[in-house]
Amino acid sequence: MAKRLQRSRTERMIGGVCGGLGEYFNIDPTIVRVLWVVVTLVGGAAILAYLILWVIVPLEPPAPAAPRRGDP
Repeated sequence: MAKRLQRSRTERMIGGVCGGLGEYFNIDPTIVRVLWVVVTLVGGAAILAYLILWVIVPLEPPAPAAPRRGDP
C-alpha cells in the first residue's frame, strides 16, 4: 500500500498537520513542530502553509474498534 500524507488523529496539537508530516516522513512530530516555529519566526510563511495544509490534507481514518468481550 502506498504511503499517503494525512493529518494525524493521535499526534495532534491543533490540526494534526505536523503530526501527519512526522508520520509521513518517519520522524518525531516534535521535530516538525520545532522547524515550523523556526520558519514562522524567520519569515512567517509557515502560518499560511499550515492553514493551507490543514484544509487540503485529509484526516486519517479512525482506527478500527477493538472487539468487545463476549463478541464472537
